[in-house]
Amino acid sequence: MNRFGERFSITTFGESHGKAIGCVLDGVPAGLVIDEAYIQSELDRRKPGQNEFATARKEEDKVEILSGTFEGLSTGTPITLVIYNTDQKSGDYSNVKDIFRPGHADFTYFHKYGLRDYRGGGRSSARETAARVAGGAIAKLMLAQLGISVQSGISAIHGIEAQALDFNYPKNSLIYALDKNVEEAQKAAILDAKNGHDSVGGVATIKISNLPIGLGQGLYYKLDAVLAEAMMGINAVKAVEIGEGIHSSALLASQNNDPITPKGFKTNHAGGILGGMSNGDDIVLRIHFKPTPSIFIDQESVNTDNESVHVSLKGRHDPCVAVRGSIVCESMAALVIADMVLLNMGSTMNGIKNYYT
Repeated sequence: MNRFGERFSITTFGESHGKAIGCVLDGVPAGLVIDEAYIQSELDRRKPGQNEFATARKEEDKVEILSGTFEGLSTGTPITLVIYNTDQKSGDYSNVKDIFRPGHADFTYFHKYGLRDYRGGGRSSARETAARVAGGAIAKLMLAQLGISVQSGISAIHGIEAQALDFNYPKNSLIYALDKNVEEAQKAAILDAKNGHDSVGGVATIKISNLPIGLGQGLYYKLDAVLAEAMMGINAVKAVEIGEGIHSSALLASQNNDPITPKGFKTNHAGGILGGMSNGDDIVLRIHFKPTPSIFIDQESVNTDNESVHVSLKGRHDPCVAVRGSIVCESMAALVIADMVLLNMGSTMNGIKNYYT
């Protein structure tokens, strides 16, 4: 299953050490201005090799549009985006050709398909998420026409939590920190793990603003359910919280309910979603990433013959996958909202009549 979305959908293709990765977007309305410089700028936020807090793999991630646009506008037909891989070092993985790497998808891919691309994880590599960012950029271009914004940043690294969230600050931070007061401690945690040939986990926080009320379906395509699915489909994500999240289970209803006034909600414990639909408030998500499983410490494992072995990995890997992963979360959130916007257009007869008359 390589397709995500209903009306506004993305299908990705390619592998970490293959010739290219990319995506096909279906459902983009005709007449949308396709700002290629903006799409590239989004990919630049995620691309590897930018600083000591990311993998050393040097990919320019230059995007090329193959179809679906004419004279700078979307045509209503599928938009195909491709990003060519240029800095593969497949030899770094020769020592794990027949060994399962702890914490990776090698084990499950092999047992499901009977083979696997061991070069950097192949299709299961986080390299594939660059295609999601490219597709998400086009979703953001569409949402911008409606005044809807999607922002992200890092709220926690290795348990070091932000005390305040400033969504304008990540643009000035190498780790996309949301709180400048804990940024240096978070950086130090990443580098300490890296210098010890280990890695750390982290939490990305997403804020979606200026949404209309009613996006999402009441039962089987709930906005919160689809957002959670989108986030859990990102490499290394292990948990998703919406609004008060896990803390809501420790509250009384009188504490968790959001009082409603003529001017709107007094609080936002719900995280902007009620009954599976947007309530007009900001949607707030917390996405928890596990530590990058690729570490340079001797680990116990088995090979494809189920024999006990020890493995010490080589290669180039992020010491904290959450940092660049936050950009992927933002992009997937944009894809979900774009899909929900289009789905919502036929929810009332008035909406249908207004369009056709």
